[in-house]
Amino acid sequence: MSTFKERYVVDEKGNRVGVLLDLEDYHRLLEALEELECLRAYDAAKASGDEAIPFDQAINEIERERP
Repeated sequence: MSTFKERYVVDEKGNRVGVLLDLEDYHRLLEALEELECLRAYDAAKASGDEAIPFDQAINEIERERP
């Protein structure tokens, strides 16, 4: 796992209430989150037991159902 150089925002009592990240680190975190969401969606789809259909067929069905 990458290490991030974070800086904390503190309140008047010194409690950490936020964090500042370099923009590059922030974008890496967003990319990792997106990848994790894709993996979770894949796992959920596999676990559902639904029949897989070709991508083109799925697009056609979605298009037909649009108002």
